[in-house]
Amino acid sequence: MSPAETGQDALYGLDDESRQMVVDTVRQLRKRLLTKERILEYDRKEIFPEEVIREMLGPEIGLQLLFIPEEYGGMGGGARDCCVVTREMCKICLGIGTAFFAIQLGSDPLLVGATEAQKEKWLGAIAEGDTLVAYAVTEPDAGSNLAALTTKAEPVLDEAGELTGYKINGNKQFISTGGYADFITLLANTPEGPSFFVVEKGTPGFVQAKGEEKHGIRASNTSPLSFDDVIVPKENLIGEVPGQGMKQANRVFGYTRLMVASMALGAGEAALEIAVPYAKERVQFGSALSEKQGYTHKLIVPHAVRLTAAEAYIEEAARRIDSGEQDLQVEGSIAKLFATESANKTADDAMQALGGYGYICEYEVEKIKRDVKITCIYEGTSEIQQNIISTFRWKKTRKSKGEFYGAMAAEMEFLHKERGDLGARFYGVAAKSLNELVNRVHENKLTRYQYVMFCLADLMAHVEVGISLARKAARLSDDNDPRAEHFRTVSRIFANMVSDLTVGSALKILSGAGVFDMEALGDFMAVTHCDELSDSYRNIISDMDRAADTIFERQG
Repeated sequence: MSPAETGQDALYGLDDESRQMVVDTVRQLRKRLLTKERILEYDRKEIFPEEVIREMLGPEIGLQLLFIPEEYGGMGGGARDCCVVTREMCKICLGIGTAFFAIQLGSDPLLVGATEAQKEKWLGAIAEGDTLVAYAVTEPDAGSNLAALTTKAEPVLDEAGELTGYKINGNKQFISTGGYADFITLLANTPEGPSFFVVEKGTPGFVQAKGEEKHGIRASNTSPLSFDDVIVPKENLIGEVPGQGMKQANRVFGYTRLMVASMALGAGEAALEIAVPYAKERVQFGSALSEKQGYTHKLIVPHAVRLTAAEAYIEEAARRIDSGEQDLQVEGSIAKLFATESANKTADDAMQALGGYGYICEYEVEKIKRDVKITCIYEGTSEIQQNIISTFRWKKTRKSKGEFYGAMAAEMEFLHKERGDLGARFYGVAAKSLNELVNRVHENKLTRYQYVMFCLADLMAHVEVGISLARKAARLSDDNDPRAEHFRTVSRIFANMVSDLTVGSALKILSGAGVFDMEALGDFMAVTHCDELSDSYRNIISDMDRAADTIFERQG
């Protein structure tokens, strides 16, 4: 049983009916507040629709209630709920979704670190529906490297030497909704270490500058913030104990990066939801594009498969969070790396799929392409995620003496024996190969080569995502779900992708690093049975035909 397969009663969050109600509310926004015409206008004119955002938070809609605990006036939604709803929002517009996400992100330090009194005050204000929030961590010269933080918060003492507040000086950059936020959660250095503070709009010395002109997500606001002798009362130190900021930030990274993965997934799906109907209607040389393998198997099916795999992994990680698991930072990084890169490639090929129309603003795919790129950058670039994944998984593999990926390989071998049509056999071989590859990289001191570690990170992400997909396909089959056959097909196709990457990564590292001879390469293939992965190509084109039948609703 996978870690995510926990009983429904043990999971934090909404019941299925309540979650669907919120999703339906978001879908209704497309008809009234966030019509296609409005979205295109916001993008074209770089409008941050403050009134619309505030209406979404108001008493009639109250979307922000989703992520606020019930005791502070919210609905008490969990990770699964927030992922699903944010994904749906980003199908409409990733810029609007970013503004909504900024409120959640700005609330996170309060949720994980604030005192009861602070939660009642600040989370209560957000629940009331008249408060925009921003998360102010990134700096001009530090980027996502929190260890390079330069913004300072110096203690302010009264005549008796008692602490009364903090004086803040510094600058923040690329702050989503920063120019409009009613308050921000700010990370600054105190003598005891990084700490989060609440800083309210209008505080003397706090300047919310003009928004940046951006390539995409132009319906969101991204502003620099500056702090010149800004005095905040001691009660605005989140948690009221200085030096806890890094601990608080690390507690939410797994969750926030999972949210960015969901945002990218929604945008990628939106691109396919434009390209697929277009292909069914567009006739060239006597038949619809949806009937042509060169179109479907190159531009659509691979991306639909990757997004389905991303969905499976995000769902599993969210269930693990809602079941109470802690320290899922690496899982958040895997979700973000895989989903954002997949969605970015999806949007790129969706433009190609529409031909000249893909380049025209009216058809929206070029906007989605511009928007989705930011998901590969904010909340830590793809390269930062690769560093995190490879470093932590390398250490875990060594510490567990191979048991970490070994257990996954054993699970997939068992699943293959139980159900031979999921591609589980290949996921198992890939996990074994990854285990051995990590050991050889470690033993030959190749961990000092960043490119080698990036190659490992990509393989680690693909193997773990693939295993989640196989689990989901098996679960749907056990439940006699009508989607089961399609998921088995998708899992086989993705197993071929993972097999390809496994062989390519092994060759690139073992041959490309220049420290292994041909005998060592042959030994690796023999020990891991990596050569068996070539069998993943069997019937792959037929499987892509089957996937296309479902995606394009073709008659078999």
